[in-house]
Amino acid sequence: MHNLKNMKTKISLLILFISGSLFAQEQKMTAAEIAQFKEDVNVVAKKIKTLSTDFVQYKHLDFLSKDIETSGKMVFKEPALLQWQYKKPYNYSITFKNGKILINDEGKKSAVDIGNSKIFARINKLIVGSVSGNMFDDKEFTISYFKVKGQNLAKFIPKDATLKKYIKQIELTFDKEEATVVQVKLLESSEDYTRIVLKNKVINAKIDDSVFTN
Repeated sequence: MHNLKNMKTKISLLILFISGSLFAQEQKMTAAEIAQFKEDVNVVAKKIKTLSTDFVQYKHLDFLSKDIETSGKMVFKEPALLQWQYKKPYNYSITFKNGKILINDEGKKSAVDIGNSKIFARINKLIVGSVSGNMFDDKEFTISYFKVKGQNLAKFIPKDATLKKYIKQIELTFDKEEATVVQVKLLESSEDYTRIVLKNKVINAKIDDSVFTN
């Protein structure tokens, strides 16, 4: 009985230690650190005219034991041309251009007016803003800032009740040195989320407008 009690105590301490370690990884920024972070992002963003990056997207659904994985390329050209090109396991592209969302699903093309989709419009604005440096003044989100293992993390909670039904929170992780986004995480609920990891970034290479056709 005594040994069982000791084992329970050890397990409890181990859980506390693990929880404490995980908690310690994410520290709130001070006001001075937030100001410096914003400044770093803005300085870098002003220099970015175009950006292309490979990405891997992980769709986590609570009822599935394994995340659904897709991959492709994201291309941005200022001021607001943005395209997500999914290459594996299927060909699918979403282009944000001139107030419209252009979709190409395995050759089947369609277009949606962004004005009719508040969710797409806000997410697009946030992602474009993360490149252009215009995201921190968005009055539509409550923003909190953290430091995590040499990276900076900004969490955006929607203020709009309708949007909040679909997106509980948006998290953008930034490389501390480069001050550019390396991960986008969209939390749809407590259990389900989409995580997009960006890698192999190329900044200011020539990108023709024809890339953003449907």
